[in-house]
Amino acid sequence: MCGIAGALGRPGPSESRLAQDVAGMAGTLQHRGPDDQGVWCDAQHGIALGHARLSIVDLSPAGHQPMVSHDQRWVLTFNGEIYNHDELWARLLGNSTPMRGTSDTEVFLEAIATWGPAKAIEQANGMFAFGLWDRLHQNLLLGRDRMGEKPLYYGTFSGTLLFASELKALRCHPAFVPRLDPDGLSLYLRYGHIPGAHTIYQEVFKLPPGHTLSIKVGSMAATPTAYWDLADVAAKGQADPWTGSDADAIATVATLVNDSVHLRMHADVPVGAFLSGGVDSSLVVALMGKTTSRKVKTFSIGFTDPSYDEAPYARAVAEHLGTDHTEFTVTPTEAQAVIPELANLYDEPFADSSQIPTCLLARLTRGQVTVSLSGDGGDELFAGYDRYRFHHRLQGALRGMPQWARPRVGELLMTRDAAWWQRRLGHVPGATRLAPNGRLGERVLRAAELMRTSGTSSYDTLLSVWPDPTLIAPGVKPPRHREPGDGFGQQRAAKGSALMRLHDQQHYLPDDILVKVDRATMAVGLEARVPLLDHRLVELSWRLPERLLLRGGVNKWILRQVLGRHVPLALTDRPKIGFGVPIGTWLQGPLNDWASDLLSPQRVSQQGLLDPAKVWATWAEHRDGQRDHSARLWTLLMFQSWLDRWDLA
Repeated sequence: MCGIAGALGRPGPSESRLAQDVAGMAGTLQHRGPDDQGVWCDAQHGIALGHARLSIVDLSPAGHQPMVSHDQRWVLTFNGEIYNHDELWARLLGNSTPMRGTSDTEVFLEAIATWGPAKAIEQANGMFAFGLWDRLHQNLLLGRDRMGEKPLYYGTFSGTLLFASELKALRCHPAFVPRLDPDGLSLYLRYGHIPGAHTIYQEVFKLPPGHTLSIKVGSMAATPTAYWDLADVAAKGQADPWTGSDADAIATVATLVNDSVHLRMHADVPVGAFLSGGVDSSLVVALMGKTTSRKVKTFSIGFTDPSYDEAPYARAVAEHLGTDHTEFTVTPTEAQAVIPELANLYDEPFADSSQIPTCLLARLTRGQVTVSLSGDGGDELFAGYDRYRFHHRLQGALRGMPQWARPRVGELLMTRDAAWWQRRLGHVPGATRLAPNGRLGERVLRAAELMRTSGTSSYDTLLSVWPDPTLIAPGVKPPRHREPGDGFGQQRAAKGSALMRLHDQQHYLPDDILVKVDRATMAVGLEARVPLLDHRLVELSWRLPERLLLRGGVNKWILRQVLGRHVPLALTDRPKIGFGVPIGTWLQGPLNDWASDLLSPQRVSQQGLLDPAKVWATWAEHRDGQRDHSARLWTLLMFQSWLDRWDLA
């Protein structure tokens, strides 16, 4: 795990100038790679690559980057891990490929030199982002892993292409001009993060997961190319469903998860795991214990507010599995102290408030280990969110109802208040909270019902913070609804919650969850590994019929069966709490003055981006207890904090 950076421009600048500029970019990423730094450049062709190293596999100088292949053709700056590097190394040694060290980076580089970039990427099981320079053809290739675990930003300014792991590295290059992108702002206000290829800056993009980008000297025009497409994977999986028995499916999932965990425990530094006490993290920790003779180090944080405290559940699982467990109870003061750091840590506006406990958990964990496994991805792959269950139940209720009647029923349901839903959905955890006025149940049922006739647009609205950003930022255009891949979309009528899962895997997972985890962990030099996002497991999950995901009102049914082999299901059979903090209450209390200052009409008016009257009215309603606008306000506050931290042209 590291930080990468680079620049490709017209020949002209001296080698020392090229090296200085890219060394400065890599220097801003030292938190990602505190163990070593390096720069490689070729002034004749205007290329420079930079690297900040966090040593995980092969701690010796043989792992130094940027790294040149043994045949001198390829130069690589690499962030991430190739988990199956031992297997690839054995194949390379069979080809008599000389190896200087044992790092996974060198294995990947020599695989490129032996098989070519396309085959090497195809054979690699890992999380990664890289910049690869071909000295023979003067070509730069950027690449990103299949699910988007590792970030990669790029943009062209004054004829110079820049790329880096984080936006702050781009900003420090002299060619970069920081101009706010209205489309990026509109998307941010809608979702609380900036999805897809967009960023908050004009002319800066994220390389999509599963894509490469090839740039030739003298021509900066290039379009990302997919080497692995999630929509295609989903379509193929649905077209070739699992036909074996349920028992065989459980055994196959168990084998794949076990192998994925085993691969991700390989490191030359201490390894641990985040443990929440839920299904996903408990399964990962249980399988870690089967891989090593040592006690697994596990970490969790608790809160004084029991509504947000998962620590007792994590503690019970840790005791059952016999882990070396570290738990820390966070006070509101300690949690709030993280808030001033968020704009610098995330580089662009990012408003998932679970970023706060994630940062605190990463700090706690880094005190003892350098690598930590997590259970992220289980909800998206195996239908873990309550909204999938609601949709599944609604499908049964709607059978036989005419298509024309469904939207009308949805509108009727929206008129029911929270008490009405509590009486009918009280047995469903989370059905009447976590949304304005506590009406998540209404919004979920309406969105799921409308999906039957209007695709994913209503589901997209369900996940939106400001569904119409023009109401709060008059100068932006409303973003279009995000739709999954066309090939998969043709099957939407018969696939139940599958379309929702694809939507979340394409957008919510890489653009929110994985961004949150990457920045929080890398801020303290901690490598987070996500076993449930092994691409083999992703591909298998799309073949599984819905009955293996949602059964008898139980979500993630098949994962629970695998977990039950190691942990009594009673220990994890609990309402889904989520990893959050009471932002709404804090804004009415200790964060009141901070919020009032950032949202003041004078400040907002001077900035000229948001509607001062609408901003203040929203704040006043929340502050006075009239409505719960915590999610919307957090989005505005994180944007205002970002504006305070980063200057714009």
